[in-house]
Amino acid sequence: MADTLQSRRTEAQLHALVGVQREIRASDHNNRRKYLQDFTNAFRSYQSVIDREELGKDVAAADIVLIGDYHALPSAQRFAATLLESRAHLADRPVVLGIEAIFSRDQHVLDEWWRREISEGELRRRIRFDVDWGYDWAPFYELLVGAREHAEAIYALDCMPREDLRKIGARDRHAAHKIGELRKQHPNAAILVLFGESHLAPGHLPRALQKQLPGERLLSILQNVDAMYWQAIGEERDRVEAVRVADDVVCVFNSTPLEKYENYRLHLSRWGCSDEDGPDVAPTIYNLIDSLIRFLDINRYCSHNGTQPKFLVDLLPEIYSGESDAALRRMLLRRALTESEIDSAFLRAEEQGCAYFPQINSFYVRNFQMAYAAEEATRFLHYACRGLPERGDARKSPGFHARAVEHALAYFGSRVLYPNREGVNAGDTREDFEASAELVGHMLGTQLYDNYLAGRKSRSELRKLFLTRLDEGGRAKEVYLQLAGKLAGSRKARAARAGLK
Repeated sequence: MADTLQSRRTEAQLHALVGVQREIRASDHNNRRKYLQDFTNAFRSYQSVIDREELGKDVAAADIVLIGDYHALPSAQRFAATLLESRAHLADRPVVLGIEAIFSRDQHVLDEWWRREISEGELRRRIRFDVDWGYDWAPFYELLVGAREHAEAIYALDCMPREDLRKIGARDRHAAHKIGELRKQHPNAAILVLFGESHLAPGHLPRALQKQLPGERLLSILQNVDAMYWQAIGEERDRVEAVRVADDVVCVFNSTPLEKYENYRLHLSRWGCSDEDGPDVAPTIYNLIDSLIRFLDINRYCSHNGTQPKFLVDLLPEIYSGESDAALRRMLLRRALTESEIDSAFLRAEEQGCAYFPQINSFYVRNFQMAYAAEEATRFLHYACRGLPERGDARKSPGFHARAVEHALAYFGSRVLYPNREGVNAGDTREDFEASAELVGHMLGTQLYDNYLAGRKSRSELRKLFLTRLDEGGRAKEVYLQLAGKLAGSRKARAARAGLK
């Protein structure tokens, strides 16, 4: 059962990973370096699953907490910010933050910002963040702000050269020495250090720290290590938040391998283009769509609309990025959407990072957020399987049942590609039409995903749902009632089997 469950949770994501990892290997040849392999080889499995409370106890007991950072993944930096805040709230000892992203030579600039003598923009410019580091500023700055609010100090720990992996051991020793210095300045503090994940291999930074500070209780917190993610996703429980790797090593899960590598691919694209162009998001969106197509066993070259969509390969959406706001707005106006409708759609894109516009078969991306990108990619596929019924007919307003089914399938697809996304259950109420349809759809999508995991929904049945012409008279309500009825029945059956009535 566990193997089947693991396969159902990972199949679509594994399809998507093949292409993105191939592209990354073609652009980044460092993966075979011994230093990076040391990390991969050290962490291939875990001892046991732990909960948030047990993780908190480990953090509270440690003198120094090393947090592994996957630099291209915003959730990695945001986890560090959350951990720092929760550690500070214990109020048993002061907290100090050490960071890799700023060179130690720029400590004086960081101190000026700490004292509120310079602005965010000046800090970013003077530490040469975009030139010397190059990853997303927003989540890193959120960490800095959180540290200024909750910590006793922030220290820059890194040194040059970052590009030469032959010198990377010297950077570990330098960081360990700097941590030793800040320990002297803050003898009673809990020290949290955010450093690149490969530095946390036992023979790297942890060993250098043990030599520098032999009496310190050290805890390494890894994030989203691939091998352990694939192991944890086979657990019977719906969600594994953390696992114990060793007495002094844990791993937390706040993302998926697909999200990690898609974010890294976007960074590679951004580094390879001019500042005006921005990263090319089209390969990422097309990869998500392609993975769903493979998952549903859809033939993109089929010449008829029956059990397969007609020439799906010709229906792929046009991709716009955040720099194309004005052009996209003009296109929507030409399709007779009102300014109010367009503003509402752009607001959704701002909140979610992206949006699919069926009226012009276009995908709009402001920033990449995996769960929402997967949801909107599924929404496109649902429309494409039905022949893009709304293209060229912007004034058509789908009824409640059609919108609820659309949201259900879109949410289901996001869970298939991003299993970490939490399900939606009853308990919330919304009054306006669209919000109510979305809530009901998300609830149905959650239950549909649960039924798929349990083997009660086959991929051929799912493909049939995607192909159903909801715009034909009465079909949307029929599908909605059928879907809601079956899902409600399955919940009752599970409750009965568990002795719950």
